[in-house]
Amino acid sequence: MSTQADPRPLTGEPLPLDLVNTRWSDDDGAYDLLERPDGLAIWLTSAGLAGEVPETPETLNALVATREALFAMLQPTADEQTRELLNETLRHGQIRRVLGTDGPESVIETDSPGWLAAWRAAEHYLRLLEENPARIRKCANPECPLRFYDVSKAGARRWCSMATCGNRAKYRSHYARQHNR
Repeated sequence: MSTQADPRPLTGEPLPLDLVNTRWSDDDGAYDLLERPDGLAIWLTSAGLAGEVPETPETLNALVATREALFAMLQPTADEQTRELLNETLRHGQIRRVLGTDGPESVIETDSPGWLAAWRAAEHYLRLLEENPARIRKCANPECPLRFYDVSKAGARRWCSMATCGNRAKYRSHYARQHNR
């Protein structure tokens, strides 16, 4: 388990978007959290899965494949082949219903523990699609690859973060108005 802080500019999104957001860019370049030696541990900790999901090459490979499938699904050009990529992850697990001591329970079963985090991310993406797919958004900054689930009351969120992309856009707009007089 990693004690390193999560370096990503946007965290705390629903699991599938949080996984997609393990790749980001800023003025200094492009980053991939899962390519860092401690990246898997950082992400599992940030996602609340540390101790539940093993830090193994299988977990990392499953997450990278699922991240690619989710990213492809978030593109306007997603097609049957793209859906099949996500379905490949979903084939590695299922939800089994059981009657526990306190009543009905849902138990996630995966082929192996290494697929648990990836399967959960893929399954949670399906829930977001059932809930309100229009609330899954890309940051309005054309250079920003980050995605978020808009939970604002009006559904009008445009930026991954007002502190970064939102302020940059406001500054560019202000600068353009001042210099186009």
